[in-house]
Amino acid sequence: MINFIRTIDPFFEHLIRPLQPLLLLFSRVWVAIAFFKSGLIKYGSWESTLYLFEYEYLVPILPWQLAAYSGTAIELIVPIFLALGLFSRPMALLLFGFNIIAVVSYPALWQQGFYDHQLWGMMLLVTIFWGAGKLSLDQWLNQCGCNKNAA
Repeated sequence: MINFIRTIDPFFEHLIRPLQPLLLLFSRVWVAIAFFKSGLIKYGSWESTLYLFEYEYLVPILPWQLAAYSGTAIELIVPIFLALGLFSRPMALLLFGFNIIAVVSYPALWQQGFYDHQLWGMMLLVTIFWGAGKLSLDQWLNQCGCNKNAA
């Protein structure tokens, strides 16, 4: 049994290793699209957005106006960085925190949409822990010699 595990595990590791960059890209883009669409909806119906932030969302600490503007800006700007794989870990961490605040601030999500937020949170954690992968600007910038140490 042990010999079988020692044989099969490296086989599958070798088999799936080339697909890891695609999984990391897929996770980043999936989450980026979800948040970017949300930002476009907020921006496109700004009066409704302001109403929701004033009367529906229970954003802690921030005044509702600041929460509306900063939340919409985060949803429109950060996903672009995430999808491109630029500053991937900090952007994923920012969206992870934003995702938590969204769930805490809007109790209706607990009945509908909570599982989406859980999925996005897990996908963001993948980026935080493993980085953006080979298909990212972070990786390209690290390898192209664009850093100070390259001489």
